[in-house]
Amino acid sequence: MVRFACVVLVDPRGWVLLQERDEHAPISPEKWGVCGGHVEDGEEFLPGAVRELEEETGVRLDPVDLHLYGEFTVFHPETGSDDVLRFYAAATDLTDADIVCGEGRQIVFVDPAAVPALDLTDSARIALLPFLESDLYRKLAAAL
Repeated sequence: MVRFACVVLVDPRGWVLLQERDEHAPISPEKWGVCGGHVEDGEEFLPGAVRELEEETGVRLDPVDLHLYGEFTVFHPETGSDDVLRFYAAATDLTDADIVCGEGRQIVFVDPAAVPALDLTDSARIALLPFLESDLYRKLAAAL
């Protein structure tokens, strides 16, 4: 079992920051998902989420700004393992111009109406789709 932490940012329009993974991604290549990755040995989930977001986007958030949406079990066929994913969310006033694409093809804010039609990672299907229907999403979208 591997531990993963991911972060979705919600902008004032209610659009969500997603990563289009490239063909080199070891898990879910060429699919759309949220920013995040492995939590290192000895690292807690929340610091791992902050670290992964910064590595992939150049965005450094204060951990107090992240809201835990939930913990999920995700089966990754590439590794044959059931892994644990903690899914965090935060409101932001950042735009695409503020994001550095440190991994994948692109990392951009996406209209939530377009999300279900994207070829999503297993993690995004399990966590992001329900998040977009949640009270937390509505609260973050209205926060700015």
